[in-house]
Amino acid sequence: MKGGPSFHYTDKELIDNGSIQASYLYTIRKGELAHDNVKGGLIHVPSDIIKIKGKNNSWACFFYNINGNSCEIYNSRPAECRLLECRNTEAIKEIYSQERLTRKDLLSKVEGLWSLIDDHQKHCSYDKLKELVHELKERNNDEALKETIDIIKYDHNLRTVIVEKSGIDSLITDFLFGRPLIETIKMFDLKVQTINENKDITLVPYGG
Repeated sequence: MKGGPSFHYTDKELIDNGSIQASYLYTIRKGELAHDNVKGGLIHVPSDIIKIKGKNNSWACFFYNINGNSCEIYNSRPAECRLLECRNTEAIKEIYSQERLTRKDLLSKVEGLWSLIDDHQKHCSYDKLKELVHELKERNNDEALKETIDIIKYDHNLRTVIVEKSGIDSLITDFLFGRPLIETIKMFDLKVQTINENKDITLVPYGG
């Protein structure tokens, strides 16, 4: 995957002990479209992929120091970084899809929070969105449009409410709930468009 490294189960302690904080991470959720660096091309990922965010909206790992050509968390770097050799990528190929760390591995024992994440995953699943978008595009189904918009609103509002109610850092929501659907809906060649002063939204073709 483009950007920073993906996390594997052997990296769990780095997050558990705070060596790498959750605010620097984001989750690519099951079914989301992402670039596969090893096989090449875009794939729908089969499970959670937890990654380090890019720096300044770029694909460069947040902890990469471009001036010093160095890693700012070198002693606590994830497994993929420890195995990375520019001239020999075989070690990465062997582990890149194995024992990927998931949100459940990290958060299933956090009472209340995990059930919220699990509910969000079910309500906002990409499999469900794929079916709705198919109905919308093939049959111009108004109900499918409404339900898709409702899911996008749910995703957006949940992030807002949990930050307001709990006081957590808003940067953590991309780790807890994956990237916002307002952004990732582009994988279906759609984008969100505000249609009036009340900020109601609709979906239009991406690039249109």
